[in-house]
This record gives sequence, C-alpha cells and structure tokens, in this order.
Amino acid sequence: MSNAIEFSEEQAMLLETAMDFCSNKSAISKVRKSIEDPTGFDQAQWQEMMGLGWLGIAIPEQYGGLGLALGDVVPIVESMGRYLMGSPFLATTLAAQALVSNGTDSQKSEWLPAIASGSIASLALTEEDGNWELSEVSAKGAGAADKISLSGKKTFVLDAGLADIIITSINYEGRSVLVLIEKASIPDGNIQREIVIDETRRSYQLSLDGIQVPKNNLLANADFSTLENAALLLLSAEIAGGLAGVLNLIVDYLNTRKQFGRLIGSYQALKHPAAEILLALEAARSHVYHAATLSGSGSGSGESVQKFEIALRMAKAHNSEAFAYAGDRAVQFHGGFGFTYECDAQLYLRRALWCQYQYGDERYHRQKLAPLLID
Repeated sequence: MSNAIEFSEEQAMLLETAMDFCSNKSAISKVRKSIEDPTGFDQAQWQEMMGLGWLGIAIPEQYGGLGLALGDVVPIVESMGRYLMGSPFLATTLAAQALVSNGTDSQKSEWLPAIASGSIASLALTEEDGNWELSEVSAKGAGAADKISLSGKKTFVLDAGLADIIITSINYEGRSVLVLIEKASIPDGNIQREIVIDETRRSYQLSLDGIQVPKNNLLANADFSTLENAALLLLSAEIAGGLAGVLNLIVDYLNTRKQFGRLIGSYQALKHPAAEILLALEAARSHVYHAATLSGSGSGSGESVQKFEIALRMAKAHNSEAFAYAGDRAVQFHGGFGFTYECDAQLYLRRALWCQYQYGDERYHRQKLAPLLID
C-alpha cells in the first residue's frame, strides 16, 4: 500500500537503544557545555557509537557495515534531535551514502570500512549563493595531467574541522560532478568556522582554492537526487525528534509555572497551542516513517520513485514549519525569561531555524510538490 507505514523490529530496537543512549549522554547541561567546546566533539562518545554499530548501519556488509537500509538510521537521528545531541553522525552518514551511491569500487573499498570504524566524513554541496538545487554548481575543477585543481567556496560544511574526507561538488569539464578531498590535501586556513544560529552545530566554510586532488578521486557518478533524498529523510527525522523534545519542555513548564495561584497549563490560551504541537508531532513522525518505509524505492524508477519524493518533500515541508512554530511558542510561553540565552527553549528554536533552511524550506518543497500532486 502506498500510504503504509512499516516499523521494523530493527527500527524498534534501534529507537529504544538510541533514546536511552541520547538521554544519558546528551542532557541539556551537557549540550550547553559542548557549545563552549571548540570542536563540540566527544571522542569517547563517538567510539561508543561506533561500538554500537551505528556508523555502519547503511553501509553494505562487504565494506564492513551492517547492510541495513537508510530508513534504519532514522530512529537514531530522531533520538539525537530530541536531545539536541551534537555529533558528526549526520554529516558522516550522508557522506557515506554519497560513496555508496556514487563511488568507484576502489573508493568504496578504501573509505567505507574506515567510516564504519570511526573515520569522520562530510559533504560540501552548498555554495555562497545558498542555491538549494544541488546540481547547479559554481565551484570549479580544472584538469592538469593526473591532477585536478579546485576553486570556489562551499558553505555549511558540517564538522569539516574534524573530517578525514570531504566529498564536494564541482563543475568539471562542463558537468556537475563529485570529488573526494582528503584532509591532507586541504591547506591551512582553507577551513573557517562559521557563525550560525544553532550553536550546537559545527559549521564551516571551505575554500577550494589551492586544493589539488588526483583525478581518480572523482566519484564515478553524481546522483544529486539520491543525495538530496538522503539529506531530506535524515533532516526530517531530526526535526521530528526536536519537535518531541521541545514539546516535553513546554509541557514540563506548563505543569510547573504558576500565575495568579494557578498552573499556567490550565489556561486555554496555552493549552490549545500545546495540543496543536502534539498533533503536529504525530503528523511529523508519520511523515518521516512513511518516507522511511518508501526509502528502499528511491533508487528505482517510475511511480515508486515519485511516491518517495512526494513523501520526502511533504515530511520536510510539514516538519520544518511545525518545529519552527513549536520553538517560537516555547519561547513565548516562558515569558520574558524565554528571550534570554539561559532559557533552554532558545536552543530548540535555534535548532528549528537551522533545520528549516537546510536543503530547502517549506515553501521551496511545496513548490516542488505542486506539479507532483496536481499534474
């Protein structure tokens, strides 16, 4: 059935494990402490994730992974979103998917086992103009013998300061292609930390100027639609988790704060928006797990691919809007305190605004949905 939502035994186990892990490792006090850390990275925590097998979930078994589907990563990212956990997991998983769907056999054999064993990777697809059409690339590559010289800039490169490899898009010989850059090839000063609204993120600008890579670092394909699909699925899952986290924060405050001798949660003006957020959360999770159910059809053709695209764009559009609204209400419900940096609602609102504009906001995806649904 096209509208079915399947929740496998593997997903259920991963969700239970991930919720337990993230609640213990990412208390809000730890989240705030990590903001002050230059890397925002806990090596011991990363090793635990590796030990749990999370880094290799969607990597084929022949390359050291578990050989499961990308949909099986959804419960982990959802749990991380609920507790605002900052880690290179999202960036590394997306980079691994870029290799799985586009890499040569030798590139897969070299880097996928390394990622499954703890190497950090990232994707650099966004440029200074912020274009959400991933195949429209301004950064360039020029061939010289067996080397390619790169030029241009990439923005919003997650965890680039920690990455062992970065897969970036360039325009090479008139085509938009993907190329793998190893850390040793990047000159000092080419990676600069960006100031972004979500301080739990580590976002960087990458200058490609002066970087040379071997021609065999070109990936075999450049399937930007598959990369976008993977990013939309995992971002929508993270947003659904964040929505659950901010709702918990709201409910806790409404059942604690008193005004005029009554709990403020007893006032209808606060009850009704909280109920709306709960309904939005149920819809958000339904959208995400429906898309996860269809994720196996993303590389097929015809009607199944279209259904998967519709599910993804609906998830990103709905979830982006719902999380931004919930974050805003959380700040408002806290009154004057909500507008201070010490209020935890601020952290969720900042995460919501970051996620809202990654890989397209709700307006962009509804414009993409219109011809798919109407025509």
